[in-house]
Amino acid sequence: MNTPAPTAVGGIPRSLFVFSILYGGMVCMAGVLGVKQVALGPLAVEAGIFGFLILVVLSSAVAELHGQKTATALVRFGFVPLIVSALLIQLVLALPNDSGMYPPAVAAFPIVVGQGLRMMVAGFISYGTSQTLNVFIFDKLKGQEGRGRLVWFRGMVASVVSQIVDTVLFISISFYGERPIVELMAGQMLTKVVLSIVLVPFLITGFVALGRRLDR
Repeated sequence: MNTPAPTAVGGIPRSLFVFSILYGGMVCMAGVLGVKQVALGPLAVEAGIFGFLILVVLSSAVAELHGQKTATALVRFGFVPLIVSALLIQLVLALPNDSGMYPPAVAAFPIVVGQGLRMMVAGFISYGTSQTLNVFIFDKLKGQEGRGRLVWFRGMVASVVSQIVDTVLFISISFYGERPIVELMAGQMLTKVVLSIVLVPFLITGFVALGRRLDR
């Protein structure tokens, strides 16, 4: 009788299994967290950036451990929970409220989870483009020496570039023609770049180390 390898779950490497579950959850959570604007000293940004940075780190870690093709597939499969959660939210919003529901929650719920069609489309486009670009840049920066080379630096550069692209796409598609976007875009971009430089090197190093430990 064959016994599955201790580093695999149903034939899937344990790190890929764990990171994929976390990735799917973060795809849904990032949009919800984005409702709140947070102040980080002089910087202001929507809180969804923390979820998106985890997505960037997870996809980069998967690229490092299992290759660009697998990481790109992870990004594409991320559309499944993203689309399903968006459809489920619309269904719940369309259903009538219970008469005993806490009154402040009745007014707050649509604000917290509701998005217009234009913002939903912007989210899909910016997510797919920026995450795919992140994986591509991270993998290409490894050069001829292969994996394990300057993981923290490659993760940081890929995150900075992909977050800039994400901001340009999302804000342009969501707000062009409705409000001035240059100042809004610049502020969001600056904050995301700073957070990518400060946080991503530590996060990507930690996730890659965790993945290798899970696969032992």
